[in-house]
Amino acid sequence: MRITGGKYRGRVLRLPVNLNGRPTTDFAREALFDILSNRVDFENVEVLDLFSGTGSISFEFASRGAKAVHLVELNRNNINIIRQNIHHFNINIIKPVRLDVRDFLKICSYRYDIVFADPPYDLTWLGEIPGMVFSSGILKKGGFLIIEHPGRIKFENEPFFIEHRRYGKVNFSFFRESNAQTDSHH
Repeated sequence: MRITGGKYRGRVLRLPVNLNGRPTTDFAREALFDILSNRVDFENVEVLDLFSGTGSISFEFASRGAKAVHLVELNRNNINIIRQNIHHFNINIIKPVRLDVRDFLKICSYRYDIVFADPPYDLTWLGEIPGMVFSSGILKKGGFLIIEHPGRIKFENEPFFIEHRRYGKVNFSFFRESNAQTDSHH
């Protein structure tokens, strides 16, 4: 799996031998970062990557110069490979946390510009993620929540939903507190 943009573009991430997950395709990752490049200044964002899996999204943000990237992943093999990749690339802004996402959201006091979540598609509480993230208070004013999800799950009726994009079998739903659009970052 290659990093699609930024200073580590083209570099290959090591993957766990028995990968337990469904990495976001390079095509979908590139499309996601194209969308974000029009909305955020990568060098000023602090990012939380939930259900990080291989960590590919975290490495994309780091490659594009994010200020800080925290990732949460429960699988021990995945965390070990992520730590190897962090060491291999000598990236010190990515901080991995091995914890259940629900537990992390209860204790996290940090605030982020972007929260990205790519939960397992069969996760029973996948539909509850927007509510959990917004009620946890971890998003800064004007911050984005992005969830990667299967097409059968629809978030259009959720509070703060702003947009849905589909790339092949990959679906992204974007959320942002509605009063945030009046904030200017320029």
